[in-house]
Amino acid sequence: MNHVDLHHGAATDVGHVRKVNEDSFLVAPPVFAVADGMGGHSGGDVASRIAVEEFARLAEELDPTRGAEGVAAAFSRAHARIVQYADAHRATQPGWHAGTTAVVALLIDDAGETKWLLANLGDSRVYRLSGGGLDQVSVDHSVVQELVDAGHITPEQASRHPERHVITRALGSPEGIHPDFFLLPLGSVERLLLCTDGVSGMIGDATIAHLLETVSDPRDAADALVQAALAAGGRDNATAVVVDVVGLVTDGTYDSERQRESLESKLGGQH
Repeated sequence: MNHVDLHHGAATDVGHVRKVNEDSFLVAPPVFAVADGMGGHSGGDVASRIAVEEFARLAEELDPTRGAEGVAAAFSRAHARIVQYADAHRATQPGWHAGTTAVVALLIDDAGETKWLLANLGDSRVYRLSGGGLDQVSVDHSVVQELVDAGHITPEQASRHPERHVITRALGSPEGIHPDFFLLPLGSVERLLLCTDGVSGMIGDATIAHLLETVSDPRDAADALVQAALAAGGRDNATAVVVDVVGLVTDGTYDSERQRESLESKLGGQH
């Protein structure tokens, strides 16, 4: 895999309402991750930290030619650890639970070509900024997203729906895990954003796009996004990781459906 020069920045804040920051993030080029924990006392923050620990292990052991398999294994290890942690607590505290969303981005070697591999569980998001503007690459695993997909509500209604924070997939879920994978040509991404819903749920895509387009330093951009979420109310923990590829040559040929089919084939049909 060719060497790619990456600039990056990250910011997180507990927000104005929560007492504990249950978000975790990883900046370990070429691997980046964000996790938003959920659960009882010490449940969410431990769960998100476990997810980030497994992605840090992935970064240390990364085989860029087997990126999808490595990510799937990291998800599986994190899930097993979180389930074990929750089971131990439920032995003395019935009903106790722990879980976390997770979104990860890493550079891989796809048949000799360097590409971005992205994967997500839950409603933490990954966006890409390119010459055509801002695109949300990941698809939320949430009740309201299912309602939008079914045509029952509009995206605008989803942002105000009372169940907008109810997610349908997460690490630690008793239903198991089914992450989505996305493969993007390196040149189709000028800037990547990984964030928790404490950012995307507080500020709209127009604000996100404006900040990513106007704040050049990724460290300042990550901080600006979190500060904007706080200014909008800060009702949740807010975390943002921004990654730039230096010296990028733009490529607009990204085909999401074709790339999804290719990844599913490589993983033997397993998400």
